[in-house]
Amino acid sequence: MRLFSILLSSFLLLSSSIWETDLEQAKKKAKDEGKLILVNFSGSDWCGPCIMLRKTIFENSVFTNFADSNLVLVNADFPRLSKNQLVKEQQKKNDKLADKYNTKGIFPLTLLLDKSGKILQKWEGNPGLSAEQFTEQLRLLANAGK
Repeated sequence: MRLFSILLSSFLLLSSSIWETDLEQAKKKAKDEGKLILVNFSGSDWCGPCIMLRKTIFENSVFTNFADSNLVLVNADFPRLSKNQLVKEQQKKNDKLADKYNTKGIFPLTLLLDKSGKILQKWEGNPGLSAEQFTEQLRLLANAGK
């Protein structure tokens, strides 16, 4: 049973996209791999629309399959509960990212950036799209940039 749990955990990790937490590292990776950057500002433990966006789009296989091949994902989380607080270094990175890209404090806020960090598209709040519709928008934007 333990082996099954380990295999299942490994599969789940492999089947879900990896979210970076450092934009500078994401830019380097995007340049090296020829990808765009998707940044999501979230309040993982207090923002209902953020949680819904994660569950309906970001955890959907249609999105993750596209993201794995085309995007470098960056999560800038701003949790409120003390048990979920980020380490100070990460909080500083997220604050710096918010100072540049989310000065109005919109949650969720999702940005599609080019490899240098220029905004190509912005979604304020939950876009209210299915994973398929959101992914198709990303696909069109990615193809337009090629």
